[in-house]
Amino acid sequence: MSDQFETITYTVERGRARIALNRPEKRNAISVQMQQELESALWFADDDTRVHCVVLSGNGPEFCSGYDLGQYEGPAASGTQNRRGRKSIDDDAWRLEAAQRCRMALFDMHKPVIAQVHGRCLAGGTDLALLCDLVICSDESRFGFPPARAQGSLPSHMWLYHLGPQWAKRLLLTGDSLGGKDAAALGLALKSVPQERLSEEVDALADRLELVDVDLLSCNKRIVNMGLELMGARTLQRMAAEMDARGHLAKSREEFRSNVQQYGLKEALRLRDGPFGDDLIQR
Repeated sequence: MSDQFETITYTVERGRARIALNRPEKRNAISVQMQQELESALWFADDDTRVHCVVLSGNGPEFCSGYDLGQYEGPAASGTQNRRGRKSIDDDAWRLEAAQRCRMALFDMHKPVIAQVHGRCLAGGTDLALLCDLVICSDESRFGFPPARAQGSLPSHMWLYHLGPQWAKRLLLTGDSLGGKDAAALGLALKSVPQERLSEEVDALADRLELVDVDLLSCNKRIVNMGLELMGARTLQRMAAEMDARGHLAKSREEFRSNVQQYGLKEALRLRDGPFGDDLIQR
């Protein structure tokens, strides 16, 4: 199965499918191809009777630095004249929802998914991690959505359900970040451990899940997620995509794109984030 993928790796052993984001040279930035390959791998694992759970991780020094801005900030490639570009707000919302359908496999699949987070889990990385059923992170990991400062709102939105309204607003109104220990203390992650123990901690949990009948794992995951749906979680995800399309009309978004074109991405990010200084929240 792994031979079919270019942007992720896929293996199965001891009752778990291990899926790793595999663009370390890009800090595992999420491309359209990665989203499609990840969705395919998740449903493949869900259909594999050997698999009791999925472990989602990232190769290299980061879990995921976000979306690949090289493709999202440039003109949309339409393929043919009859394919959508980004001419209207509805075109934008349509593309955001198409990407969201890929991510929602994490929420919709029957088997539980553990996010194994190390290094930075930023922007699109949080869109993936927070749709997983359980998040275990390293103490030095970092969670945040800096693009909320200039580029739009969040196209997925599980923050409210993990953190409650005040902490969700604290992070999203500023784009500031939480370290691993605080993420666990506030409910964004289940547990935070030293980096050298991260794999061991995730495997210990996966070992326990392997002892449980997959049908019962499915029952218990799905009833909790149905409860979230009754609290509006699925509707909120769709609203988040539409709100992000609205956010893309903000003046700051156009200024950021102009800075990318004029100065390059690295300088545009410095101009966006520099005024915030060290944005790691100290509780």
